[in-house]
Amino acid sequence: MRVAFFLPTFVGVVAAAACNGNDALCAKKYSDVTFVGSHNSAFVGFTPAHNQYVSVTDQLDLGVRFLQAQTQNKDGQIQMCHTDCALLDSGPLSKYLEEIDTWMEAHPREVVTLLLTNIDAMPVTQFGDTFKSTGLDKYVFKPGEKVTIDQWPTLQTLIDDGTRLVVFMDYHADTSKVDYILDEFQYYWETPFGETNADFPNCNIDRPQGVDPNGYMYLVNHFLDIELFAGIKIPNQIEAPKTNSLSSIDKQVNLCRGMWGRTANVVLVSLSLFGHRVGRISTATTSCLYLADRGQKLDWINIGEAIKAQNQYNT
Repeated sequence: MRVAFFLPTFVGVVAAAACNGNDALCAKKYSDVTFVGSHNSAFVGFTPAHNQYVSVTDQLDLGVRFLQAQTQNKDGQIQMCHTDCALLDSGPLSKYLEEIDTWMEAHPREVVTLLLTNIDAMPVTQFGDTFKSTGLDKYVFKPGEKVTIDQWPTLQTLIDDGTRLVVFMDYHADTSKVDYILDEFQYYWETPFGETNADFPNCNIDRPQGVDPNGYMYLVNHFLDIELFAGIKIPNQIEAPKTNSLSSIDKQVNLCRGMWGRTANVVLVSLSLFGHRVGRISTATTSCLYLADRGQKLDWINIGEAIKAQNQYNT
């Protein structure tokens, strides 16, 4: 009886001590961890323009710890809009942040990264006000000054310090005004996005230009599009199971590793439910997946093998 009682307790203690679900990650610097990222994480639905099939909460539950999303100006407010608010509008930024806040409160040993775009040059202070009003600012990482690639804290340190939300913005960040919204391109470079070649043959630096790659973390855009006509692309949903397979991800990651001498920090994917089955889903979600699968009912969450790849790269 004593052994039966002790073992589950011990397992529970070990699980509680893990960082992002993995003991081995606790001692790793943030800049040495590979994250699977959810491309356009806020845009959930089943039209040809949507990028994800399950909610932000479900994406986090599946193991995604890097969330990317677009914002735009809608009547002076920050709105989660894709390309144009008339095309895809997932509501105000505050609603999106509240969902993340709720999840992080329930998962105290998880480090999450948020990358927001700001194509309309909305004031960074307005973003800061929204983080504060939703309460999400209580988790943010504030480096105080620019952190070099080898100066990042470990995941354990971020958790211990209560600064386990790292926030980046692609353009118009200003840390003199909001000290925790970091300029993405001071820390990362990215491969080209909008790829239509299923072989993902490219690992060149797309943004920003003219940087020393050794001083930056880097993000691989591994999502496939279809070009409808000149300049207009939509997610290639048909090929998503192949795109998000371990073999496809591994092929591009290995290409990048060969070019740059180290593994990518982020692999950004769309349609992240496709691939390896990992857990039973709710009735409500099942009905949505039933529609997405054109009549074949799914009893399990399908997240692609992206999470498998993430775990492989962090060993």
